Parts: sequence; C-alpha cells; structure tokens
Amino acid sequence: MIRKGEDWGEVVATPPDLVDVTGDAVLAAHLGAADGRPVRVRGGDLFTSVGGPTGGGSTVRRLPIDVLRVETDGGEWRAIAHVVARRSWWRGPLLAVMNVDRLGAWDVAPRAHPDDGRADVVEVDPAMGVRERWQARRRLPSGTHVPHPRLHVRRITEEAWTFDRPLRLWVDGVERATVRSLRVVVEPDAAVVHC
Repeated sequence: MIRKGEDWGEVVATPPDLVDVTGDAVLAAHLGAADGRPVRVRGGDLFTSVGGPTGGGSTVRRLPIDVLRVETDGGEWRAIAHVVARRSWWRGPLLAVMNVDRLGAWDVAPRAHPDDGRADVVEVDPAMGVRERWQARRRLPSGTHVPHPRLHVRRITEEAWTFDRPLRLWVDGVERATVRSLRVVVEPDAAVVHC
C-alpha cells in the first residue's frame, strides 16, 4: 500500500510470459483466473489513472494494486477500477465506488488511488435535480464537480448499502445485475500489474 511521499512500484525486467490486457473487466477476470502469469495493463480506467506505460522496451513498472470485492443479492465480483449503482444519471440515487480516479473521460474521484487501501465513494443525493446533475456532469471531465452540497464524497475500506428500489449495477464498466443490496470491501495490495 502506497504511503504519502513514497514511490509507487518498481521498475523490473519485462517478464517473458507477460499477458497484455486492454480493459478493467478483462484484467479483473485474468487476475481471478489465478493462472499465475503476470499481466500488463494496456487500456481501461486503471491504465489511464496510472498514466499509461511507464516502462520502456526491456523494462516495465510493477505496481501493487487494491481490489474491490463486490457482494450483492445478485452475485459476487471483483473490481479493479469502479462499481456503479444507479437507475438513471438524471434522477434518483447514484453511487460510484472508485478504486481509481477515472470513469472513462470523467475524473469522478480526483483523490482516488489504486493502492491506498481505500475506495472513494461518490453518492448523488436523490433530491438533486436534472439541472444540477447536468451542470455537475459538464464538470466531470476536469474533476471540478466536487465539492457540491448534493454530492457526498468519502473514503472507505468497507461499506454496505440497501436500496429502497432495485438499482442496476456496473462492475468495471460491465452491467452485472439489478440489486437491492451492495457491499464493497477493499482488499489492499491484492494484485500486481505491470505498465
């Protein structure tokens, strides 16, 4: 787990059996397969958050990362980048549990880091109107949507939610289930990737 002021990861020789992956969900599936082969991240929100490739030719940067264990009434998954629960972007509750700062082109959780032992939670107050949501959405690419009185941001190591009505659940950008309950547990330093 990274600590303030410390370097993150180390430069190592490129492993000969390195597997390239281009997305967060693909990375999570590869890490869950536990075949022991090292993996290099070539795309996705984790890739963008760490700044892309940092090695050159014969070297790569080896980075420990946290993993999010996602438990619901609809199944269980592991997430590398983020977990999103919502019915709509424009009304009702919206929850994002972020292990990285990025969700596509959006800087949803500007302070999130994939190896700090915590996840950043961004919750939209269900009472937030369409106009306010539109204004916040316009500011998402630059991360200036926060602070906002109807956007609640906090850092967690574990948390559970129960929703009044079912919400659609996305894990690393893939829609997985419709759920009434959700629990996310941060597993510090649970995986190693290369860039």
